[in-house]
Amino acid sequence: MCSLATDNMELATHALLQTDLPSAEKVLESNSEIAQLASENEERGFALLALQAPVARDLRQVVTSIQLVQDLVRMGTLGSHVAKIVRRRHPEAVLPEPVNGYFAEMGRVAVSLGRAATEVLLNRDADQAATLAEQDDAVDDLRRHLFTLLTVREWKYGVAAAVDVTLLARYYERFADHAVEVAQRVIFLATGEYPTIGEDDPEHLAVPNSELVRRFTETDKNFEERRARRLESGGSLSANGKLTGGDAGAAGGETSAGGDGSGGDDDDTGTDPASPNPAG
Repeated sequence: MCSLATDNMELATHALLQTDLPSAEKVLESNSEIAQLASENEERGFALLALQAPVARDLRQVVTSIQLVQDLVRMGTLGSHVAKIVRRRHPEAVLPEPVNGYFAEMGRVAVSLGRAATEVLLNRDADQAATLAEQDDAVDDLRRHLFTLLTVREWKYGVAAAVDVTLLARYYERFADHAVEVAQRVIFLATGEYPTIGEDDPEHLAVPNSELVRRFTETDKNFEERRARRLESGGSLSANGKLTGGDAGAAGGETSAGGDGSGGDDDDTGTDPASPNPAG
């Protein structure tokens, strides 16, 4: 399944770069084969759990196999997503010329990760499996750079092209992520310990403690300044700490306009403008 999903992504990348509709159709046809294999493997796994009640290492192998099926199905589905965009835009090219090179490289790295995941599944080499996460960083970097290109004023290829580029970048990134997830499951299968590898996806990055402290300090300072101004204008504090009288009502409008007191400045929200909604 992993080899088939990787072959499909390689063919889908060729279809994307060459505007090759027959190749895209082959990918879509092949995806049904992956679905059939997934169904058969799941049935075997559930039958083993129900009829033989495996324990210890055997149980770990059966459960991990069932989980692997889902990752491999998603890898195949992501390849078909790429093929569907090619088919929808045909006979026009999907990608603007300046971003072709980015997707050629993303496709190359994604396929390389898929091949490595296939090899890891066959040999169950935990050390080799651990190296896949580092290779995945290249896809993440390319995706972030693509989103940077989309946000500059010089982008002149329209909204439709921007949407396609965004979705395609996400598909390649998620394909690579699932390949890494396959490798992590192999490590668990071989060692009994699940690796803890940090997420590089901006949607999952934890905000550093120093940044949290800075935001809290700034918000608290803004609140204290507004409260002082309200008190100076003749307001007073009630028993529960709420402002009453004076310009408290008008000042309350100031709070609602800024939300939590941060002033509504997008630069202080910590939001990565390159992070899209999930599609994978």
